[in-house]
Amino acid sequence: MSSTVLGIIPARWGATRFPGKPLALIAGKPLVQRVWERARAARRLDRVLLATDDRRIADAARDFGAEIVMTSPTHPSGTDRIAEAAQLYQAQLGTAQTISHVINIQGDEPTIDPGLIDALADALRADPELAMITAANPLRELAELHNPNCVKVVRARDGRALYFSRSAIPHLPAGSTELDPAVTYLRHQGIYGYASDFLADFVRWPPSPLERAERLEQLRALENGARIEVLVTERVSLGVDAPEDVPRVEAELKRLEAAGADC
Repeated sequence: MSSTVLGIIPARWGATRFPGKPLALIAGKPLVQRVWERARAARRLDRVLLATDDRRIADAARDFGAEIVMTSPTHPSGTDRIAEAAQLYQAQLGTAQTISHVINIQGDEPTIDPGLIDALADALRADPELAMITAANPLRELAELHNPNCVKVVRARDGRALYFSRSAIPHLPAGSTELDPAVTYLRHQGIYGYASDFLADFVRWPPSPLERAERLEQLRALENGARIEVLVTERVSLGVDAPEDVPRVEAELKRLEAAGADC
């Protein structure tokens, strides 16, 4: 029996700030196609799936060649959606293959680094005890530290996450005009890798108090005693949260293409 590492891209139509976002054109292609192409460039994924509950997204994705899993419209989070997609896909595979790990690739980050996806998959395969992994990049702007839409993470010396927050962590004294050069500040990137058994457990747990307070579902894992490895990368993955983000992301894609990065 062989094991399979799935990359799953969750995509829904009804984003509050940007309805229909997955099909918004980014340099001439739908946003979700841009993400799918980046994920397909990763070498450690056995399959890349798109998980959606919307026929418009599914039809467009089939047109550019994506493999689709239709999921429930009632999921409260992308993690719940990918868990259902993994379960449905495992049923299709039968007993010949077992899904060992799942990489949750955010459907609104068209500059995601394929090498980062591979690094997460490799780390999961190398450590049978590792249940969950994510990524972060150095944060170097004071405004980012205080921006609640920029999620911060602090790590232990062994690389595991201690806490995630929308607030400024580590603490910076009031009135500070620059970051403390002795401290490493990290911006969390919204990509996750899971051992498949852990993913099934995760979505059965009820939302936790810290998760509700911060509106960050990864805190559910920490509150239930799970270890989350945080891999630090220098590559920043830009997200599309609102229509005004499109020009900035298009400019970054153009820069990556000119630099010969995996686009």
